Amino acid sequence: MKAEIKQLMEESGVAFGTSGARGLAVQMTDRLCYAYTKGFLAYLEIIGDLTELGSEVAIAGDLRPSTERIMAAVAKGAADMGYNPVNFGRIPSPAVGLYGLTHAVPAIMVTGSHIPADRNGIKFNKSAGEILKSDEAGITSQVVDIPDELFNADGSFKEACSPGPLNEGAGRAYVARYLDAFPNHCLAGKKIGVYQHSAVGRDIIPEIFSGLGAEVIPLGFSETFVPVDTEAIRPEDVLLAREWSAEHKLDAILSTDGDSDRPLISDEHGEWLRGDVACILAAQYLGASSVSTPVSCNTAVELCGNFDEIRRTRIGSPFVVASMIEATAAGQKTVVGYEANGGFLTNSAVSVFGHELRALPTRDAVLPVLAVLLLSVRENKTVSELTKALPARYTLSDRIQEFPTSESMKIIEQLSDAASIEGIFAATFGSVVSVDKTDGVRMTFENTQVLHLRPSGNAPEFRCYAEEGSPEAAAQVLKAGMEILIKLKG
Repeated sequence: MKAEIKQLMEESGVAFGTSGARGLAVQMTDRLCYAYTKGFLAYLEIIGDLTELGSEVAIAGDLRPSTERIMAAVAKGAADMGYNPVNFGRIPSPAVGLYGLTHAVPAIMVTGSHIPADRNGIKFNKSAGEILKSDEAGITSQVVDIPDELFNADGSFKEACSPGPLNEGAGRAYVARYLDAFPNHCLAGKKIGVYQHSAVGRDIIPEIFSGLGAEVIPLGFSETFVPVDTEAIRPEDVLLAREWSAEHKLDAILSTDGDSDRPLISDEHGEWLRGDVACILAAQYLGASSVSTPVSCNTAVELCGNFDEIRRTRIGSPFVVASMIEATAAGQKTVVGYEANGGFLTNSAVSVFGHELRALPTRDAVLPVLAVLLLSVRENKTVSELTKALPARYTLSDRIQEFPTSESMKIIEQLSDAASIEGIFAATFGSVVSVDKTDGVRMTFENTQVLHLRPSGNAPEFRCYAEEGSPEAAAQVLKAGMEILIKLKG
């Protein structure tokens, strides 16, 4: 039978989020993932990104229980389209993305990123990098052939499939990206903890940082999946970092989310840095001229005065990528981007220690934390001293989970005009100075407090962001904002 991808997604309940599809693992049947892969590849054929049958399609995945099954469905879909699926195993999203860029082939990552283990997703990359929002309609409008004889009534394969033999090339190339460009002694004297949990990069990251001279202490290995969200750090992870830092006398602790494209880095006290703060420091170290970052990120990037231009975008890496492409086209030389979750992107090569590190315009967790550590070496400062040197703007965020999208949109509609916003928020925060609706509703008040309300683009969640001049004041803004959001939810 033939079916349209959009219709299949609507029937299944799987939604198109950042760079691909996400949903409950039980909704992401073999049949749907097979069809969705076919739709993606058919779209690439139409736009001229796939021109030869037999071309490689790079496939990798995270450590969720459902990932192996979905990888097998993706591989079967690619093979039935006449392409050569290559199974690179369980490696970080930027590793398989780098392979796709280097070899000019599509790259598909099976991951649900930071969301719980009962959910999963498929992230698609064209040969030139992440799919953009402009690609979404073209992918979901594809009509593909789904042979009935392949599937049971519940959407599972009648005969078992596998992702194919393991190829370690993409993982090795990702490690070599850093070990070849940076001196093997550049982090000598640094003692670094790596919070491994269930991150897919939990073995690769210690290999990279020990290869650059650091003493690496593995911490917190988990056999079960841990949904670490670098924008909403769990209270237990806050306590763990402080305890580990005190116990081991660490210079920093590193970690990532599930697919290891979003970093966490702590200072020497075990205090986690906000992702957007770490990325400001990384951009400084790399000598960026143009920085693209979502509207939700810390305004210290403007206030520090270190960059020629700051380009504010909607939230989501496809929007950051599109902005970086525009910056490069406009003549900017060292173009980077980042998100509040810490994912760091480069759209131009950067020079490090006399070597050229090629562009990687997809979220990466290694480069920003490496750059922060190298900045601390260059400036002979601790990580906490680096952050204190930035303008005093502090951001916090929280979320309400299991928040239906339909309810989220009702709240956004309530905040559609200035009078409504003033009526809801003025009693708590004072007069509204400006409102930015680039993505959700971001309000700046007369006393420089910032509150930003936004439905998540890839999960049934509603996020709340706060910014103020001290951590304590930001926490108060966030608390008050969450209380108002809960009341609006009803």
